[in-house]
Order: sequence, then C-alpha cells, then structure tokens
Amino acid sequence: MPLLLLGVVTIVFVVSRTAAADPIASLVPERLLGNEEVVQAARARWGLDRSSPEQYGLYLKNLVQGDMGTSFRTKQPVASDITERLPATVELTIAALAIAAIVGIPAGVAAAVKRDTWIDHLVRLFSLIGSSLPVFWTGLILLFVFFTRLGVAPGPGRIDLRALPPDRITGLYTVDAFLDGNVSLGLDAMHHLMLPAFVLGWAVMGIIARMVRASMLDVLNQDYIRTARAKGLTNRQVIFTHALRNALIPTVTILGISLAALLTGAVLTETIFSWPGLGSYAVESTRTLDLPAVMGVAIFGGATFVVANLVIDVSYGIIDPRIRVS
Repeated sequence: MPLLLLGVVTIVFVVSRTAAADPIASLVPERLLGNEEVVQAARARWGLDRSSPEQYGLYLKNLVQGDMGTSFRTKQPVASDITERLPATVELTIAALAIAAIVGIPAGVAAAVKRDTWIDHLVRLFSLIGSSLPVFWTGLILLFVFFTRLGVAPGPGRIDLRALPPDRITGLYTVDAFLDGNVSLGLDAMHHLMLPAFVLGWAVMGIIARMVRASMLDVLNQDYIRTARAKGLTNRQVIFTHALRNALIPTVTILGISLAALLTGAVLTETIFSWPGLGSYAVESTRTLDLPAVMGVAIFGGATFVVANLVIDVSYGIIDPRIRVS
C-alpha cells in the first residue's frame, strides 16, 4: 500500500506539472498579470519559483505530515476543504450504493432463478439501460421530468433553500437532523437525497444485477447445490443459504470498487444537483486552476481505491471460510 500510494502521488504531481495552463493566473488579479514584480512575488509565496524536484520533495514531506497544501481559491488547507466536503459525498454515495445493492442483488437472484422468463429479460433490460445511459443525461432528464414537470421531486441541493442546515455532528444532513430532533428537516434531506442517489446508483445497480445473475447461474450448477436439493431442502433454503453466499464473492468486489468509484467519481451528479461534495469541489478547483486542491482530491481518490481493495480482500475470508483455511 505505501508503494501504491507513492505511485499515485507521483503520477498526480507529474500530471499537474505538465498542464499547459499557468496556475499563477488564478493567484494574481488579471489587471496585475503584467506586473512582473507582483507575479514573481506570488510565485515565491506559493513555491512556484522552485524546480519541480524541489516542489515534489517538499510536497511529499508535507503530505507525510498530513499537509496537502493550501487551496489557491479558498485560501484554506486542502485537507480542511476535503474534510468539510466529504460528508456530503459520503451521504450521497452510501445512499446510491444502498439503492444499488437493495435492488440489484434480489433482481440478479430473481433473474437467475427465473432464467429465460420475462422476469429475467426485464431485469437484464433494466440493467443494460442503467449501465449504458450517461449519468449526466439521466440526471438532467429525471430532474426535468420529476422536478420541473411533475413537481414530485425537490430541486437541486441537500435541503430546501429556505431551511437552515442542522448543527454539524457527522456532516450527514439526514443523520444530523434526526440526532438534533428535527424530524421535518431530516425527511426533507432524505427527500432531496433520493433522486441524485438513484441517478448515481442506477449504473452500479445494473452491474450488480448482471454480476449476481451470472454468479448464481454458475453456483446453481455446482454439485453441492444438487446435493442440498437431494437432501430435501426447500428451494428458498438452497438459494439463500447455500447458493447466494457463494455467489456474492464477485459481487463484493463490485461493491467495494463501486464505493470507491462513487466517492471520487460523483462529479457530474453533484454538479447537476448542486450537491456540495468532493465532486463539485474538484470541478470548481479545476475551473480556477487550483492545483493543490485538484491534487488533493486526486490523491484522496487514489488512496480510497487502495484501501477499498484491501477491505475487499479481507472480506473474502469473512464470506467464504474456504479462503481463510487456504
């Protein structure tokens, strides 16, 4: 893991330094860009006058100490900005993954058990549509239909524009509102969460359903399944006690990678729904050439994937005792 993280940091640093745009444009007002003295002072202030190896070494040293630099745009530590924005993305990601798993796993099981029936075809069609449609297109269409036309879904944002955010405890509005005893605000936050979570989770839902279906079809043809049926176990016991647990191993991989991908890849969904998370933070930072912020988000994303892979490997042994024995 340390070597992987070092590789992530190195790649992010090199890519950021090969960008054609000059970050000094985001640090100095446009009217002063022609003043060489001001420009050089800004470069010295932010360490941009040093050589790339010096900048890289200093960045690594600070990163080990938990310092990801200071944002050009907010003038706040990047780590603080990420900490402030992360709960919104976590809330959206957990909701999206929960929808994907709650719908995708039973749908995959039903498609496998009812193979080549209308249920199977319907699940496969729904999964294919969700996996194929671009997230930005789905988000815009659903927002237009359910918010603009039908008025059954709330507009963009985490809560109603006239409402005050709950006192920050976890940073998750749905949780903090209920902990604060404000039930109406909690329900409002859940209402605002549903549409973007569905948009973000639909693609993952399709992948999960197809993976569970394929795994279940493979498992249902195994010898131990035939033995379980021969012993007189009911079809429900065979499917949910013996088959599903073994079929979930590949699905765990998808869930773990999807969690990391959703945490760092919700850029379009957060932008469309004005969701103040890491995705929108990355977009705003990119627009203003805020290199420390962009690098911070990229490094956080890489670290998330590395940790997710470790958790996936550990979870294999929990699900399948044979892996622990081996």
